[in-house]
Amino acid sequence: MGNRSPTGHQPIGRQAVTLWSSRTSRPLSEEAKNLTYSLAVDKRLAFDDLAGSKAHVKGLGVSGVLTNEESSILLTALSQVEEEFRNGSFEFEQSDEDIHTAIERRVTAISPEVGPKLHTGRSRNDQVACALRLFSKRELTATAVGIIDLQEVLLARAVDSADAYLPGYTHLQRAQPVPLAHYFLAHAWALARDVDRICDCLKRVDVSPLGSGALAGSSLKLDPEYTQRELGFGFLFENSMDAVSDRDFVAETLFDLALLGIHLSRIGQEIVLWSTQEFGFVHLDDSYTTGSSMLPQKKNSDTAELTRAKAGRLIGNLTALLVVLKGLPLSYNRDLQEDKEPLFDSLDQISLILPALAGLLAEAKFDLERMKEAADSPFSSAVDLAEWLVALGMPFRQAHSLIASLVRDSIANQGSFEDFVVSHPSLGKPALEVIKAGEAVRRRITKGGASTGSVKQQIEQLRMRLEQDRNRLQYGRSGSQQP
Repeated sequence: MGNRSPTGHQPIGRQAVTLWSSRTSRPLSEEAKNLTYSLAVDKRLAFDDLAGSKAHVKGLGVSGVLTNEESSILLTALSQVEEEFRNGSFEFEQSDEDIHTAIERRVTAISPEVGPKLHTGRSRNDQVACALRLFSKRELTATAVGIIDLQEVLLARAVDSADAYLPGYTHLQRAQPVPLAHYFLAHAWALARDVDRICDCLKRVDVSPLGSGALAGSSLKLDPEYTQRELGFGFLFENSMDAVSDRDFVAETLFDLALLGIHLSRIGQEIVLWSTQEFGFVHLDDSYTTGSSMLPQKKNSDTAELTRAKAGRLIGNLTALLVVLKGLPLSYNRDLQEDKEPLFDSLDQISLILPALAGLLAEAKFDLERMKEAADSPFSSAVDLAEWLVALGMPFRQAHSLIASLVRDSIANQGSFEDFVVSHPSLGKPALEVIKAGEAVRRRITKGGASTGSVKQQIEQLRMRLEQDRNRLQYGRSGSQQP
């Protein structure tokens, strides 16, 4: 898939040679074929390559490099190949080193006279970059839509949670009571940043590299702006050497997917914890759990666990590509063939996780009483007591120290925290109202905080955000169809 622009074409048949073999005196060894042939990986770019080839042929016709008849013959042949891929009748041959070779071979077989002109003015370098950008543009958009679908589930669960609350945690220790809806919304807002990143990345994906050739453009009268418009790219490359060697958009995609995977892993981790008997906050539907091959009583949260595990794979794919790119000299190097497998895998893994996690959350039953019981410890409202004293004029550090000493004395003497509060001269009976069950949630007033009013506001803001995000992704839906 490298710098292999042919200077001539030989008839392609069953014993076909590679498109660059006229430069070498001996055929490629079987060992080298096993290492270099990439058809098993890149054949999923078939429709993207066909879309790029059609635009290229039309551009050659508009520029006068091909006659109208030649352009029409090639477009008809490409359409036939496209139909063969759609109906599953396309037959690969052993000589097909990648999807691009396979398509050109078949086009030439359909039209032996004009087929060899398909690659005119084009290198495998800009051809591959174009197909990969078309693929990435479409698949990234689909991923963002999948994220929004998950956010919709989180939003629905937040709405359904009503006044339910549970302990919020820091350091995995109970900290303050928070509405269950606030928890769902927290994850939804983190995912909103993932959608933001993908939308931003799409701007850099949306660049047409066609016309950059192997690295320096072409002496033929090409019209790169025409193929850019024909393919629906928003931008055209600025520098031909950069265009064929740029895989920043792949690295950026892999980072976005890795961080998305981390956010999903955090949800998975909490589901694993919450579904244990020790927490008992959630009961997972049987359709998203498995049993044990040995222990009859077990119901395991495998969906959540694998969601958690996949993050490592996504991080690994990002790391693999960054190492490939590190230190590569300009412009194209065959190393760049290694960009597709991590990209394809990360997109595939995310496409498995998103609907599975959405289904798990939609079907899960939350034990609201268990959550409430865990959150109603008076210690959970300790900071609210300190802030109550601050409102009466006491410096926060003094208030913090006073309340901390009461907590310590209550635990050490195994006495009631409420009794210590009532008996303290700076507190007394009025302070008991502050630590009543559920009172802490009602007392909070800061924007974005864990109060009932803030949660209602967040729900409306998230609804608007999801609608806006769906609208801005409409542009990215355009592009070639996948096989």
